Amino acid sequence: MCLVVSRFVVCKKTPVNVVKQNQTHFRLYSRVNLRVHVTLISPRKRNIKKRSAGLSTMAFTAVWNYCAPLSVITLLSLVGTARCQAVQAENVTVLEGGTAEISCRLQKYDGSIVVIQNPRRQTLFFNGTRALKDDRFQMVLFTPRLVRITLTNVSVSDEGGYFCQLYTDDTHHQVATLSVSVPPDTPTVEVKQEAVEGGEVELTCLSPRSKPPATLRWIRDRREIPGVVSQQENGKTVSVSSTIRLPVERRDNGAAVSCEASHPALGGQKRVRHYRLDVHFAPTVRIIPPPGILREGDSLSLTCSITGNPLPRDVQWTRINDTLPERAEISGPTFQVSRLSQSHNGTYLCQAQNNYGRAADHYTLLVYDPGAVIETHSAVPYAVIGGILALLVFTVICVLIVTIWCSVRQKGSYLTHEASGLDEHGEVQEAFLNGNDASQGKKEYLL
Repeated sequence: MCLVVSRFVVCKKTPVNVVKQNQTHFRLYSRVNLRVHVTLISPRKRNIKKRSAGLSTMAFTAVWNYCAPLSVITLLSLVGTARCQAVQAENVTVLEGGTAEISCRLQKYDGSIVVIQNPRRQTLFFNGTRALKDDRFQMVLFTPRLVRITLTNVSVSDEGGYFCQLYTDDTHHQVATLSVSVPPDTPTVEVKQEAVEGGEVELTCLSPRSKPPATLRWIRDRREIPGVVSQQENGKTVSVSSTIRLPVERRDNGAAVSCEASHPALGGQKRVRHYRLDVHFAPTVRIIPPPGILREGDSLSLTCSITGNPLPRDVQWTRINDTLPERAEISGPTFQVSRLSQSHNGTYLCQAQNNYGRAADHYTLLVYDPGAVIETHSAVPYAVIGGILALLVFTVICVLIVTIWCSVRQKGSYLTHEASGLDEHGEVQEAFLNGNDASQGKKEYLL
């Protein structure tokens, strides 16, 4: 059996010193990470390759003695160069639209070539000289210790790794990672469908662009309303939305809700969008009557107060079972008639409607002549005075009845006692005249 090192063969008949030398070269060869092919050769082929093996062994020994030390020296020199000269880069984070500073720090710089490249590996600067025609990049500092460039009006497309390369016998480079933060704009509020009294309204708060994703919150009456959040990537930015559903009544019309967007780039501040609920409902109608009593010759003015969303534009005035007076003037919700007469008596109706319902209210007009109006006005205080007098008379009568009753009762009690005394005295006199014993007469009387 023979041992082959690369293309060189070591056999049993090889001198011991040659084998040891080859083994030493093999170990050194392995240390410098060169490939070593080990092959086993059968005894049949030993004689065929025996002659060439000796020549190959001698050639390998000669080449190895001269090339291996040179390779090791070259490798050590490269390592030494790397230790002597080095470049360091710093990562940068900037807001979109701002200015980024990309710095490369040099150690033991000896005047070698310094190249700065963008993430697409396009050369921006070559030893301080502009290589790419982009005025947004400016070389602001080039010293043996620090190289610095600036990038104005940064966008997310500029994000990535910027290479700081130092060309010596070998190339050394470091990557400065540029991160672009995109704060959200003020969010928008979208309504899927109109809100109707007794139903629900669906509101969606949308922040179309941010990086990293913005955080959205719904607020109503200083309380947070939980929403369903979704995200969608748009290249390097993210679109965020939050959806809520609210039951609504007519009292909710005009109620305020807010959507807040927060982001690390805002420094604790928030972008807020305020929204007022728009709840649709059927109208209500109420006629405001004039004060006092109307008489002939007066003017009538009726106002129809209408609520509703949307507010009805068309208001209809009619007179039940009759036509409107000729002198009637209608201006929207206002109805006026000048110089009233009794012919204007009747019931007047105000009607309004929108897409969600219809409502009406009525007013009954009664016009009096001047005399009836005066009597009506004077009858009111007399009725009050008459009532008071009747109450006083009734009170006096009650007092008299009670007084008489008490007096009669007291007099009857006195007469009863007096009659009782007379009967007893008469019995005594009668007994004395008859010559009877008074006690016996009295006893008989008692029997």
